[in-house]
Amino acid sequence: MEMSEIKTQGTIQTDRFELRPMRVSDMGLIELYASDERVAGMTSSIPHPLPPGTTEAFVNRCIAHERDEDVWVIDGLKSGSAEVMGLISLTRMDRNQSEVGYWVAPAYWNTGLASKAVQTLVDANPMANTTMFGAVFQDNPASAKVLTHCGFEYLGDAETFSVARDRSVPTWTYTRKLNITT
Repeated sequence: MEMSEIKTQGTIQTDRFELRPMRVSDMGLIELYASDERVAGMTSSIPHPLPPGTTEAFVNRCIAHERDEDVWVIDGLKSGSAEVMGLISLTRMDRNQSEVGYWVAPAYWNTGLASKAVQTLVDANPMANTTMFGAVFQDNPASAKVLTHCGFEYLGDAETFSVARDRSVPTWTYTRKLNITT
């Protein structure tokens, strides 16, 4: 019998919010925000309209022990904001790399929340990666600004299929080298 380590996903604190593992109780607010066409249309994986059961399946994947992506809820209760203001994730890649993804509820757009969440995750580097990547749709310059503000450098153009848009969408890809301290 082979023993493997189960990696637990920790909570990361800031003065404004915490990045914490998802809970089943988050399902309602996640569904509310993810069903907004403005949110879904800026992601590759959220369909619009949101079919029944999609959010439940997503939350179950996020809380499973076997997963290739860690998803944190941007929880603003500590500063009097909503319990779910958005989500941020790291998807494991080979060679000690990951890809960051995020969305923020429209009520928190243009507040610096996305930049603070990405920078917090980069600083914490919970997977001890040497490199993080990020990709944004070219018609979403605000998300590109988030990545460049957090020290990501432009890598090149590509395209990604958007489920909500039902087509491939041009993207900008960014990378950030990280310092690993042991």
